[in-house]
Amino acid sequence: MGVNMKMIQQMQTRLESLQRELAETEVEGTAGGGVVKARVTGAREFRGISIDPSAVDPDDVEVLEDLITAAIQDAMQRANAMAEEKMGALTGGLKIPGLM
Repeated sequence: MGVNMKMIQQMQTRLESLQRELAETEVEGTAGGGVVKARVTGAREFRGISIDPSAVDPDDVEVLEDLITAAIQDAMQRANAMAEEKMGALTGGLKIPGLM
């Protein structure tokens, strides 16, 4: 029983370390060939957006809105993929509810 508790404690320590790493790691998503770039952390926290001036057309704001949405979605998908990969390495591929 003691060995199992030690293993659980080690896994918890690694999980906490991984969560800190994810919170500090930024992922970038892009849209429109890179004219809009969104940054999020591996913990899925939005950090910022950059927009190339060429993407700004006052007569067509909808296109810019779509590009921003697409860039954020791309960044979030990349952050999810990175987090799943790192968590999978920690859990040996097991899907543990509540970890993600």
